[in-house]
Amino acid sequence: MSFEVFVFLVILALAFDFMNGFHDAANSIATVVSTGVLKPHHAVAFAAFFNFVALFVFQLKVAATVGKGIVDPSIVDHYVIFGALVGAIAWNIITWYYGIPSSSSHALIGGLIGAVVAKVGTGGLIEAGILKAVAFIVVSPTLGFFLGGLLMLAVSWLCRRTAPARVDRWFRRLQLISAGYYSLGHGGNDAQKTIGIIWLLMISGGYLAVDAKRPPDWVILSCYMMIALGTLFGGWRIVKTMGQRLTKLKPVGGFCAETGGAITLTIATIAGIPVSTTHTITGAIVGVGSSRKATAVRWGLAGNIVWAWILTIPCSAFMAAVAWYIGQAYL
Repeated sequence: MSFEVFVFLVILALAFDFMNGFHDAANSIATVVSTGVLKPHHAVAFAAFFNFVALFVFQLKVAATVGKGIVDPSIVDHYVIFGALVGAIAWNIITWYYGIPSSSSHALIGGLIGAVVAKVGTGGLIEAGILKAVAFIVVSPTLGFFLGGLLMLAVSWLCRRTAPARVDRWFRRLQLISAGYYSLGHGGNDAQKTIGIIWLLMISGGYLAVDAKRPPDWVILSCYMMIALGTLFGGWRIVKTMGQRLTKLKPVGGFCAETGGAITLTIATIAGIPVSTTHTITGAIVGVGSSRKATAVRWGLAGNIVWAWILTIPCSAFMAAVAWYIGQAYL
């Protein structure tokens, strides 16, 4: 792999990272915007700041999983990386255009799978890592659902004798803490996925030893900066779906959804599991809405979102396989 191709793929990876932040901005800010606690442009700046601060909080366990735990690093080359990134970016653009809150994480994992299968078949896949990632398509929204719902029930009981206006004032302040915590978890888990891809690229291109404990600092810093910038520009189409159409939220509900989602992300990031921040916050929002009454959730819309989750890995894998063939011919 020439240095020029290496630079091109690093730029493409950072473009995916930017798109990840742009696409997933809704995860961090939808609740705090829909409840009126922050204006949209203040919310994205707030979320972007905590996306970047995650650099100083979390270890690189998720990056190690993406770089070495999904596909066999020994068979990865620049064509595989190209295919994976193009497949993931294409799926993100499609889902952003239609306002569908899909998973950038699973788009990237699907891209890696599709490009590797196009090159060597299923023998290049690491089954344990893929099964863990696929399992959390169910686990992360389910955990977010229960934590969000339980927090909502607990807060409702604790505040049962407090005037609604006073509760609203309290949770308008507390929601700033929960939104910051969620954005911290979002940055910590999602930025590391791109770090893992560049780490894998550097190993496959001979720019880094196979047994390297971590990628260079410029890779880590660049990835956190790009996801923060992507969040700063925001994906407004998806904000409406997440914060307004799925269920109606008040500040207390926004606090519970964000806190439940943030706890889920913290657990996953510490364990080194690449999860979908989209799945997590959607589950938490639905949990908060259903804790009030089942009809508070627009289940038809929730069902459409779940279909997008199911289709993400196979669709991004297919597009990555096509991109791999194109890369073979022209890269």
